Amino acid sequence: MPDFPESLASGDAPYRRIPLGPCHVNVTARDDGSLLVCSGEAATPYPAKLTDKLSQGATIHPHRLFLAVRKPDGGWQRIAYGEAMARVLRIAQSLLERGLSEERPIAILSGSSIEHALLALAAMHVGIPHCPVTPAYSLVSTDFVKLKHVLALLAPGLVFVDDGAAFDKAIAEVLPADVEVLTSTSPLVSRTSTPFEVLQSKPASAQVSRASAAVMPDSTAKVLFTSGSTGMPKGVINTQRMLSCNQAMFVQAFPVILSQPPVIVSWLPWHHTSGANQMMGLTIFCGGSLYVDDGKPIPGEIGKTVANLLEVAPTIYFSVPRGFAELIPCLRAQPELRQNFFSKLSLLYYSGAALGDSLVADLDELAVRTVGERIPMMCGYGATETAPLALATNWICSETGLAGLPVPGCELKLVPVAEKYEACLRGPHVTPGYWRQPELTRKLFDSEGFARMGDALSFVEPGNIARGLAFDGRLAEDFKLSTGTWVNVGTLRSKMILEAKGLFLDVVLAGENRDEIAALLLLDRATAYALCGMNPQKTEWLELLAHPGLRAAVQTVLDTLARRSTGSSTRIARAIVLEEAPSAAAGELTDKGSINQRALLAHRSALVDRLYAASPVPAVLVAQSTVK
Repeated sequence: MPDFPESLASGDAPYRRIPLGPCHVNVTARDDGSLLVCSGEAATPYPAKLTDKLSQGATIHPHRLFLAVRKPDGGWQRIAYGEAMARVLRIAQSLLERGLSEERPIAILSGSSIEHALLALAAMHVGIPHCPVTPAYSLVSTDFVKLKHVLALLAPGLVFVDDGAAFDKAIAEVLPADVEVLTSTSPLVSRTSTPFEVLQSKPASAQVSRASAAVMPDSTAKVLFTSGSTGMPKGVINTQRMLSCNQAMFVQAFPVILSQPPVIVSWLPWHHTSGANQMMGLTIFCGGSLYVDDGKPIPGEIGKTVANLLEVAPTIYFSVPRGFAELIPCLRAQPELRQNFFSKLSLLYYSGAALGDSLVADLDELAVRTVGERIPMMCGYGATETAPLALATNWICSETGLAGLPVPGCELKLVPVAEKYEACLRGPHVTPGYWRQPELTRKLFDSEGFARMGDALSFVEPGNIARGLAFDGRLAEDFKLSTGTWVNVGTLRSKMILEAKGLFLDVVLAGENRDEIAALLLLDRATAYALCGMNPQKTEWLELLAHPGLRAAVQTVLDTLARRSTGSSTRIARAIVLEEAPSAAAGELTDKGSINQRALLAHRSALVDRLYAASPVPAVLVAQSTVK
């Protein structure tokens, strides 16, 4: 087990000791300037398909809780491993009888539910691809453009929605009349639908066993569509091998998850790779229990998360930085929540964005106050195309925002791009391509079969790979100023968030083809109110934004970074605080709570113009320093 330092700069209390996997790597420098990096450990074996583990769990611990979802009355709807596998087999029989196949897959348009899980697992068990689609395409969109695009690519033979009434308009406008629709709580209004229970009416025959045995590791298990931040969504093929081996990769990097059957409380949506593959996959692979959190890391929804964490003590907790930022004030205010949350917790894990040092310090302080020790905070890097885990930070360190190092089985090629390295990945966890989009598939891979991720990585310590690699932004987010100088958005954004010490939840940078960089700031409301000594129950948000103390704090961050800048490409000249939170309906927020930078800039182009006005309005703060 790796050494655990007794203290770090962020605190003096010891860490809860947990088993961690290998983190040493081998590096090969090549003549073209690229670097090949791979783990020094061989990958561990994994089953041919994930449902083999579900079947094993049904035999070994049939009465152990597998999945729990909130019911409308506030109670939990639960299903154990034995019952889940029995229902999966019956559903699989019905799917085969309907002639569903690679050519006629299943589309699931609604969110997390027991029916959703059983249908997806039944399809995977007998080799029928399924695709969980974000409910926003049906319930938030008014033109259904992305839903039409997704369903046209899929050409599904069966569609599932939980609430027929809620999805009726989308179904009526988009889905051909001859496609069967399953519903679980209410039927469709505009056309006939099939109750979900019908799928479970027949026992499994030998046909199910034969179909399951014929499923190969390279068979398509599911299709996950990317968010489509720069265009229409792309359908990423997830093979049985990808899903199965990626759980083994995680377990090898973080063996603590096997110390006891994991208990996971997760809000991460199942149409995203973290929720669909990692949360559900690890639960099944490790024989754990998954509680679906019906909350979200946004104001007004975090209360549901708090209620769930008051009832269920997780052994490992996954979230994104914004999720932790929303949870921390609740942990601080509720001793009972703190006690339950930290009582059995062995590992905190984040992904999706950089986690500020102040958030880690807050979590450390709360853990020490509650259980007398810090809980290790670790992270990983990956994408929908990698199932998702590819790199992991599975060692104790003081830095945040790391990508980590390749897990066993993953090959990383670092290709020089300007002053950065582009991450290119190869391995059994990497997608074979995009669903029915051969041209996009060709563009994804280089001549050696590495998938180009479009992400930049950099060395935490130049020349010392043992310190790990840091995420250095999306190459597509970088832009040029009017001078032709490139702006490294990822690095600059991270510096601003870290300098704000918890005041900024996120930063969006503008300036493409302009003379200077400007920033749109998303504040942490709890931190902002506390900074000004104001009560959120008595002070309106817009009133707080005009508070001299808050403006001074933002100005200090802007001025400090400007003094450290080395030129126009590293100097944020102006900034404005967002009065309105990013909108998921407008595409400014992803389902994981992170900001879609380009979508927000496009949607708020008028605000960007105000930032660059010759005579800025009072809300615009201007850096008070000169360029070096």
